[in-house]
Amino acid sequence: MLIPETLLPHDLHGRHGRLREYFHDKDATATLVGDYWQIKLEWPDGTRRHVDPMIEAALTDWNSIPLSGMGLARQRSGSVLTALYDTWTLLSWSEWAKRAGVTADDRITVLHLDDHRDLGSPRLDMIEDGLVDMITNQPFDVTLPHTVLAACESGAIGMGSFMTPFLLAFPNCDVRQLAQPPKVTETRDWAFLPSTYSDDLLRPGHLRPAILLESVIGTGPGRYRATNKLDDWLDGIGPGPVLLHVDMDYFNNRYDGDGDWPDRHPRHDPPLQDVVSHIDEVVAALKGADVLRRVEDAVIAFSPGFFPAEMWATAGARLGAGLAELYD
Repeated sequence: MLIPETLLPHDLHGRHGRLREYFHDKDATATLVGDYWQIKLEWPDGTRRHVDPMIEAALTDWNSIPLSGMGLARQRSGSVLTALYDTWTLLSWSEWAKRAGVTADDRITVLHLDDHRDLGSPRLDMIEDGLVDMITNQPFDVTLPHTVLAACESGAIGMGSFMTPFLLAFPNCDVRQLAQPPKVTETRDWAFLPSTYSDDLLRPGHLRPAILLESVIGTGPGRYRATNKLDDWLDGIGPGPVLLHVDMDYFNNRYDGDGDWPDRHPRHDPPLQDVVSHIDEVVAALKGADVLRRVEDAVIAFSPGFFPAEMWATAGARLGAGLAELYD
């Protein structure tokens, strides 16, 4: 990828910050070639980038993959996709939508356990005929899983933006985000509406898809609820299929991708015994509301650099046991 020299600072630290802000999940380096910066993208492999000092030890349960392999790591069992990066939620849902033959008119309930909304603008160009991956210049369509796979691999779709293309493609989703303080401290409802974001690096001025939240009262198709209360999370779920996304940082977000995490107060950092107890509460609520049996696809993401790696094995096993019926 080549971009004009004027779009990046010549100062190394300023340039690094700008590239990190834009590409998020991938490490980008820029080399000046004449009047242009040549951009190279790679999956991060440095320990400082990943914040959590226990990640490498925890990767023994993932075939001891290197740090640079985390961005692509995933495995499926039954209706459950387990991944390290929750970017892969979009691919799993895209594959489900194709199998199920759902359309834009269908009502879908999305249960989103996460400390983040993940409604950022992906690096996709809105052209006359549809969407194009700004990194590879290849077509993108949520209903075509192979294009979603390519965009997840390129970095056009990231951890903070995977929800946006799905909600735009299936606007009758009823989204329920369950989060915990300090990020979410009350129940709030919005209508989610299609919007745009003007790109400022790869294709300056070109429009990227985005989501706008407009405050409303109540849930339903085209609505987004964020709450810290289990009852409000599952209240009044309507007919139709249910998709489940569990980012383990919902249970503990000690690091939040922040190298300065020790100085961040307050932070969401309960001990393991509380994490396990809360997993049991969530599973019990899903079963008690007769919702778990309706889940047609689920994704569990461990979120390196957010959810503490020393909790991966124990918390993952406990959640897997609770969701056992989805693995058949």
